[in-house]
Amino acid sequence: MTHKTKHDTPVPSATPAENPTSTPVSETPPPPTPPKTVTLTETELAQLKADAAKAAENWDKFLRAAADLDNYRKRVLREKEELTRAAHERVVAALLPVLDNLERALAATQESSPLLDGLKQIQNQFRRALEEFGLKEVVANAGHPFDPNLHEAIGHVEHPELPEGTIINQFQRGYKLADRLIRPARVVVSKGKPASTPQHPPAPTPTPAEPEKKNSWFKSPFSK
Repeated sequence: MTHKTKHDTPVPSATPAENPTSTPVSETPPPPTPPKTVTLTETELAQLKADAAKAAENWDKFLRAAADLDNYRKRVLREKEELTRAAHERVVAALLPVLDNLERALAATQESSPLLDGLKQIQNQFRRALEEFGLKEVVANAGHPFDPNLHEAIGHVEHPELPEGTIINQFQRGYKLADRLIRPARVVVSKGKPASTPQHPPAPTPTPAEPEKKNSWFKSPFSK
């Protein structure tokens, strides 16, 4: 039995369709639309001007109210900070005598006393607690220049080495709270070197005057 082989018949490729010719677009812009004119009567024009003036007045009032509100907020914030600082100052100022008494107790306690270490620990703890509120000690060491804004002079003493206007010693410590003085340091100030009395050299001893010598060549006519 004979088999016939089928051969695939080639399919002819489709020819691309021709693109139709595109219509050219005109690049000329359309003519501008003429503005519309609105005709207002005198009454409408007067009302429009009055509304514009009222709007400007309201805008000015709004700006003033906003500025007043901002100033009010700033003023309230400053007053709140001032009240807080004043409250801290009153509390810390009331506790400064306690700190002074601790220092006096330490100065009066002997080195061999078992209470010395305990007093030092209490003093350090108490000082750290006050420093958390912004407490700072005023510098008033010996040899430091006297500052009337920070120091209070309780005496002026002559000093052979320290110049005038220099701190000799500190009688009571001074403190500041947040860069604001709450108690000045009480100090003794030098008046300078003591005035030395000038030593005059001894006056020379007067020598007796020598008798006047007569010239030997002169001879008085009255002499014999």
